[in-house]
Amino acid sequence: MIMYYYLSQASRRRLPWALLALFIFLPALSGCSSGSDVAAPPEVIPLPAGFRPEGIAVSEGRIFVGSIPTGRVFRADIATGQGAVLVEPPAGSGRSAIGLKVDGRGRIFVAGGQTGKAFVYDAATGADIAEYTLALGTTFLNDVVLTPQAAWFTDSRNPVLYKVPIGADGVLAAPAEVTSLPLTGDFQFAAGVNNANGIAATPDGAILIIVQSNTGKLFTVNPASGTTREILLGAESLPNGDGILLQGQTLFVVQNRLNQLAVVTLAADLTTGTVLQPVSNPNFDVPTTVAANNGHLFLVNARFGIVDPDTASYTVIRVTKP
Repeated sequence: MIMYYYLSQASRRRLPWALLALFIFLPALSGCSSGSDVAAPPEVIPLPAGFRPEGIAVSEGRIFVGSIPTGRVFRADIATGQGAVLVEPPAGSGRSAIGLKVDGRGRIFVAGGQTGKAFVYDAATGADIAEYTLALGTTFLNDVVLTPQAAWFTDSRNPVLYKVPIGADGVLAAPAEVTSLPLTGDFQFAAGVNNANGIAATPDGAILIIVQSNTGKLFTVNPASGTTREILLGAESLPNGDGILLQGQTLFVVQNRLNQLAVVTLAADLTTGTVLQPVSNPNFDVPTTVAANNGHLFLVNARFGIVDPDTASYTVIRVTKP
């Protein structure tokens, strides 16, 4: 059609209709390709040396990865794997980035680990948007999930979730409006170890799901009351459960030190689940969190326990979604 638009009206009058049709349709046909011709994203996306990652999120064709000891956030293009550090916290700020999510308004929500804080950044510029103090004392804010009503954060060292309300218009709550939700019911807290870790939610935010790392159990959480109910997995459990991702009735659970991704089919009422064959990959090296995009899953390799972590190489691994 490009050639057609550049012909003058006089020229178009002189062209036979059959020839004019070729001008119109051949360029369009030459631009067609089958789905098999589209290159898949790279299977391995490198992160900066010494980055020490943990959390990952996907938004608009880009991945976002947080750095545990620095609070930096790296952004890369999924199609090419090319990227750079987007968020560079002020020197001496003591920030940390564990789990993170990106919302539809271009905001990155970050769980701040031992800082007890949550941070919100601009996904386009990396600028600070908000900072919340969620917990004091012994704490580890491990992961975050976004619902239409709030951002929910897990605390692996306390039996509680933290809620940062989000208005219907997208306005974030003031720091004074942050609340904590004690976990009751089936969830049994154990001091001194990692408890609640990854968190997911139904699309309407009516039910939350958490994994307890130390027991390998899954629980639903009523976000109004904090009442938990174990999701029964028969004889199965999910030890070393870390980041989780809910897609329809399928729950993906990263089992970090087992170097695998568990796949769980959940019952419609979320009371039971069936653990299927896990996903493994020779490139997994203590993966911690998972995000999805266009039929693919992306897992970040945290490489916990590696010698010289501050100079080591780190990667994000792509696998086909089962």
